[in-house]
Amino acid sequence: MSTLQKMTGHQYLNGSKYDKAILAVGSCENHGFHLPFGTDTFVSSMLAEKVAAEVPDLLVLPPINVGVSEHYAHFPFTLTLRYETLIAVLKDIMTSVIKNGIKKIFIMNGHDGNIAPIEVAARSIKMEYPEAKIVSLDAWWVTAGKLLPANTFEVWDGLGHAGEGETSIGLALFPELIEMEHARGVVPNLPDSVDIKWNFAELTDCGATGDPTKATQEKGKLMEEVLVKAVVTFFKDMEECNWKYNSPQSAL
Repeated sequence: MSTLQKMTGHQYLNGSKYDKAILAVGSCENHGFHLPFGTDTFVSSMLAEKVAAEVPDLLVLPPINVGVSEHYAHFPFTLTLRYETLIAVLKDIMTSVIKNGIKKIFIMNGHDGNIAPIEVAARSIKMEYPEAKIVSLDAWWVTAGKLLPANTFEVWDGLGHAGEGETSIGLALFPELIEMEHARGVVPNLPDSVDIKWNFAELTDCGATGDPTKATQEKGKLMEEVLVKAVVTFFKDMEECNWKYNSPQSAL
């Protein structure tokens, strides 16, 4: 695996000819009473590293450890960037990567508050560097649910902040940091037809939604496997078509 932070200049220049990079984006915020504050960063960065272990010439960039978490600020201890700050950070990092000759960038996101800034930053970079290929996995927690059998989870389809799914993947990736004896969550009453712009204190009194007590390491390993396989398969497919995802009629 090729992690930029751990490389020397000699290793970079004399190693693989990197033409792709993967960037994990996380957060530092309350995850109930049982998960660590860095859960979103740990999950996204560990998944990124596992993908890079199977994809040749993929460089793992340093993760962004703090995201947009203002909507979780009622629960201590929340660190947050402003939307415009995260957009600027993402744009600066992607610009740096492109200027270093890597024009294929995969963003592995671990936190809901980062989705909108990632979209704005990526669109902006595409306008400035149209030759760049920018891809993001915005919500692994949703993607995993779609990839796994329907009966994998017991409560709320495994969803929730620090809920069954997120706690399960934490048990698979960093069990030593989890205190399951303190796990507790609630399932909020949210409609399917519209998107309520909540702050998290409106949904739960314990910093967690869903039911983390139903989490298991086995479920987490299944999530890890399907997510890594999906992203690795994506890279293989793109390599086979030389990253030409335009229609035959397109002139670009």
